[in-house]
Amino acid sequence: MELTGAEIAIRCLQEEEVEYVFGYPGGAVLFIYDALFNQDKVKHILVRHEQAAVHAADGYARSTDKVGVALVTSGPGVTNAVTGIATAYMDSIPMVVISGQVPTSYIGEDAFQEVDTVGITRPCVKHNFLVKDVKDIAVTIKKAFYLAKSGRPGPVLVDIPKDISLAKTEYEYPRSVSIRSYNPIVKADPAALKQALHLLLEAKRPMIYTGGGVILSDAAKQLTELVRLLGFPCTSTLMGLGGYPETDKQFVGMLGMHGTVEANMATQNCDVLFAVGARFDDRVIGNVKHFNSVPRKIIHIDIDPASISKRVQVDVPLVGDVANVLTEMLALLKASKHKTDTAAIAPWWKQINEWRGRNSLIYTQSTEVIKPQYVVEKLYEITRGEAFVTSDVGQHQMWAAQYYKFDQPRRWINSGGLGTMGFGLPAAMGVQLAHPGAPVACVTGEGSIQMCIQELSTCKQFHLPIKVIALNNRYLGMVRQWQEFFHGNRYAESYMDALPDFVKLAEAYGHVGIKIEKPSEVEDALKEAFARKDDLVFMDFRTDPTENVFPMVPGGKGLSDVLMAEDI
Repeated sequence: MELTGAEIAIRCLQEEEVEYVFGYPGGAVLFIYDALFNQDKVKHILVRHEQAAVHAADGYARSTDKVGVALVTSGPGVTNAVTGIATAYMDSIPMVVISGQVPTSYIGEDAFQEVDTVGITRPCVKHNFLVKDVKDIAVTIKKAFYLAKSGRPGPVLVDIPKDISLAKTEYEYPRSVSIRSYNPIVKADPAALKQALHLLLEAKRPMIYTGGGVILSDAAKQLTELVRLLGFPCTSTLMGLGGYPETDKQFVGMLGMHGTVEANMATQNCDVLFAVGARFDDRVIGNVKHFNSVPRKIIHIDIDPASISKRVQVDVPLVGDVANVLTEMLALLKASKHKTDTAAIAPWWKQINEWRGRNSLIYTQSTEVIKPQYVVEKLYEITRGEAFVTSDVGQHQMWAAQYYKFDQPRRWINSGGLGTMGFGLPAAMGVQLAHPGAPVACVTGEGSIQMCIQELSTCKQFHLPIKVIALNNRYLGMVRQWQEFFHGNRYAESYMDALPDFVKLAEAYGHVGIKIEKPSEVEDALKEAFARKDDLVFMDFRTDPTENVFPMVPGGKGLSDVLMAEDI
């Protein structure tokens, strides 16, 4: 059967059982949109900006363990998408982005809406392709999905010139592909596994440090079983929240720049650190020299060998898929005659509980002004911890991470590595489409929400009942906090003057808007919003503009150099 390149592209998406494509049409992809129009298996979600298309595909992927798919046109279409692609790349999110390109004979001639898509996206994709022959479309898309999901996941871009999408060829979708230079290691070396387990069972001050790899590998079950069998304290990065139940007594909170005192001090002062699907980035361990000042043994699981010993020297590398490695480690532990010496680690738990006693997440409640932490606490209480929570980036993101207790994986959806304002609302769209009927909350700020606020129109068109929790402090809050602490209170361009009336704006898009100005109104507003099962509700919480995120490890400092509110 002969099909056009455009028809082949859509048929490939059907073969991959793609449910939704998030996109925006343009001249270079019109034949592909024709092919979409002429079928009903793959649904298209029309966003209002290409950045939102990729963020929505990202949110869909993070919450489902499926590959997100976005479709954009050439030139400004693909450059608008780059921020979303880079966001997914930094957090290792599986995604396929199909972009249109000018006809092959025009490439390199500065044609209308031409950019060097392969060149522009090369630094922020796992791989990209420029299809030069219609016969290559099917195998290229198959490779794209394989690359996006296998090994360390990431976004893969397929650039299809307009004439290639119109050309015809016989259609055959390959059942499998192999790439000679790409063979991810999924199982760890058995000798290294035995060495790692020996170190763990000999430890007097053990610490388990988990990251986003636990979520991406769907390894929460194995991690939870292993942590409980060992009886060790467990912490998580921002990206790993939900990988281990946060309400469990062995969980000591998130670590890093805004982590708890007990998580940071335990990570800094342990004698054996077991890093599971994490990458020792700057916002997690702080200053590398300070981190290395305490001698310890480090065991590190990661599917990407390039991530091991990249920032911190590791003693026992375990290259492999996190779920596979933990499964093998569990089998070894259960078969071993040696178990955790609970008496030997009892003093360590006593020390951790002393650090816990500082109650580093405490804040001063007010009857006059809404504290943002209180809003998140009430959100957690009203949703019983069962909501999918997306966020943008800034103070509100940290408060959501600190005060919403995630007991399940894939419920916390945020931009960690790139820190992308504008991520929250379109990501929530992808989550809501993936989980119809589930409570989805977008925790945002009055600055971040305006980056992609046009997506309120998409939410109306597709009837997405997202609950927007805007912690509106009338500042670019995290910028203001840094200016207060480290720039002599010089609030250069961090004040958000001339903000819109968010209630009226939400109503203009056809949604429900609520302004909340008193602490006594917070609980009722949240209850009302979540009772409206079919409506998007935009809640404008007027919060304390002077509130800061604590604890805080200043940039360039170490994990034990933590600032508390009383230190300022």
